[in-house]
Amino acid sequence: MAEPRIEIGGGDIDVQMSGASETPVSEVEIPGGPEGEADATAAEPTEEAAPDSQDEVFINYLKSPIVELVVGKGDDQTILTAHQAVLTTSPFFHEVVALFDEAGPRRIVLEDESTDAVGAFLQFQYTGEYFPRRLPSSADGLETDPSIPETDDTGDQLLRHARVYTLAEKFQLSNLKSLAHSKIHRINSTARGEIAYARYVYANTAADDATIRKPVAAFWATRSHVLRHEAENEFKSMCLEFPQFGFDILSLVLDQKEKRSERGPETPTVKGSARKRARMGL
Repeated sequence: MAEPRIEIGGGDIDVQMSGASETPVSEVEIPGGPEGEADATAAEPTEEAAPDSQDEVFINYLKSPIVELVVGKGDDQTILTAHQAVLTTSPFFHEVVALFDEAGPRRIVLEDESTDAVGAFLQFQYTGEYFPRRLPSSADGLETDPSIPETDDTGDQLLRHARVYTLAEKFQLSNLKSLAHSKIHRINSTARGEIAYARYVYANTAADDATIRKPVAAFWATRSHVLRHEAENEFKSMCLEFPQFGFDILSLVLDQKEKRSERGPETPTVKGSARKRARMGL
């Protein structure tokens, strides 16, 4: 994935990111705004000073300079804006913003990201959630919308949360990453939707990812006799495109067979439709 670019003095430079330690916004020195005025968060607290209320913290966020996020490329490019102090709660953006020239534009180019995922990230930064929100009255429910089908046949709903998950990993936001992961397992989908999701996961996660990649293989290994017939061509294409996907499934199937043989008589296999994802205790 390409590194972000920031504009300094009207031109772009490439930024090589390194692992950044997470720094609370209250400890980040935010450069002055367009008028050169010092930000309120830059004042050093005294021992006698009372901690800021949540309202004061949020007001200080809103006092910080506006940063432009140029998302996507070509005809799909979109410009989003956010307050700098809100962005810099992410170690990723904290490191990028540190390279800004105070006299230059505050612009970060994210060519390889989707507007939808970045929008969800910004919604989370400001509100602590993103659409569709988890329902407080149900352990495994998401809020509904007439425009969203009850069953995900295309994979669009799964992909929305998968993109937020990989973006949160890049931006080093563990809370957002956990939230996106929990929503993935609250989507009802068909085999075709699952294949679209599996393709994205295998293309955009590390081979040793145990959070969303390993469960993909396990999901197909335990239901392949049903899923394969519902989307046989897509399943074959996925195996040819990502041989590791087929190998991971085969390894799990053989492991299950070996365990069953060690236990004795065959145990019943999983039956039923692929339209319900296995729920996880998240």
